Amino acid sequence: MQQPLESNKIPSSKAARRRGRISRTTLTYAVFLGGASCVALVSLAFAMLAEAMLSMNVKIIGAYSWSAFLMLPFGFVGLRWLTIRYAQQARGSGIPQVIAAMSLPASSGAQRTLVSLRQSIWKIGLTAASLLLGASSGREGPSVQVGAAVMLSWGQWWHQKLGLRLGFRPEALIAAGAAGGLAAAFNTPLAGIVFAIEELGRNSAIRWDRIVLSGVLTAGFLSLALLGGQSYFRIDESVLLLRGAWKGVLLCALINGVLGGLFSKILLMGPTGMLPARWRHIPLKRPLLIAFGCGLVVAVVGWAVDGSIYGTGYTQTAALLNGRSPDGQWFGMAKWLATVATYFAGIPGGIFTPCLAIGAGIGENISLLFGGLMEPRIFALISMAAFLAAATQAPITASVIVMEMTKSHDATLYLLAATLIASFVARQLSPHAFYHSVARGFRREALAIHQVGNASTATAPLPDKQ
Repeated sequence: MQQPLESNKIPSSKAARRRGRISRTTLTYAVFLGGASCVALVSLAFAMLAEAMLSMNVKIIGAYSWSAFLMLPFGFVGLRWLTIRYAQQARGSGIPQVIAAMSLPASSGAQRTLVSLRQSIWKIGLTAASLLLGASSGREGPSVQVGAAVMLSWGQWWHQKLGLRLGFRPEALIAAGAAGGLAAAFNTPLAGIVFAIEELGRNSAIRWDRIVLSGVLTAGFLSLALLGGQSYFRIDESVLLLRGAWKGVLLCALINGVLGGLFSKILLMGPTGMLPARWRHIPLKRPLLIAFGCGLVVAVVGWAVDGSIYGTGYTQTAALLNGRSPDGQWFGMAKWLATVATYFAGIPGGIFTPCLAIGAGIGENISLLFGGLMEPRIFALISMAAFLAAATQAPITASVIVMEMTKSHDATLYLLAATLIASFVARQLSPHAFYHSVARGFRREALAIHQVGNASTATAPLPDKQ
């Protein structure tokens, strides 16, 4: 009689342990996906704030076109001062900071320096202010840094405050939050996955982490649920490519590869590299002066093209995709110059959406010269992906994100071909990927800040035990 009882205890014990493991796994996924939902909500709130700022800028510039010559130079000075004083790691896009954070020691002070909630709050406010002024920048890159900070803080809260050791790796939290922020910002879940694999997952096992990919999809699908299935760019008539379009695709890839490669190279050089040797000390010693000059350049370029280059360029890009030309035939190159000047100012703001607008504008110029090869709208569509791929050297992300944003699934093969060629051409001019090159600078900066903090703590007098 004892044998059956003993044999029953073992399976019962195993079943109990199995149920415990399932419960723990379920809890891990629930907490992780809950954080991804928070990322989506923050990204959507950020998007609403950015759209409100862009609308206000349109009203101000429409009523007082001369106001750009006051808002941009002096506004850039104010934003640059605030960035230097309070949010040095929030400047620029935000994607390089995330890439740098993933390469730093887990849970280190240096890692938290780049993706902290404090930096994220400043990032949101300063980016929104720059759009109000009319800076040629976007919110999608900042959404990546903000999403990474929200997700990392969420995981740390569960671990430190509630004492739940669910085995979250900091780099997994950062990757899921960053890619989820991009997916929610563009309403493109698949592009978020590809971004996590191609950009954030380089030289890392994160690219195949199921829980990370689940988090990204959660953020993207929550965005779809709240905003509906509409694409980021609304196209009234589907864009169809015929077999004879290959010549036009190759042309767009080559031209955008050259211009995108130069764009990336100039951004990496920075204002210091653009100045003569005897003046190269000015950007370091007089950053506010550089910001004023950059703001003035953006104002002048905007005045020359009737204000079409202010903001993200969404309206102009949507118009080109629907066969309507924005005011002025040089929108693409004007946007190119304004985006470079905005980046040189050293204020928070992304280049993702402006790159799409630049590509669409360049596509319009190509269509005017070689209109017989393809429909003008197709030039804009292909050039969007090609320029983004050339600037970032992330061809798969560029093709998938443009496909999802425009719901141009039939053009996927052409987009992939154009982005791969454009990326190859750009690499001959700028061998190093833009985001990863900038990330190395942020990594060194974060390590230096952390080392200085440790040194000051070590040399400080010991507190009185009384």
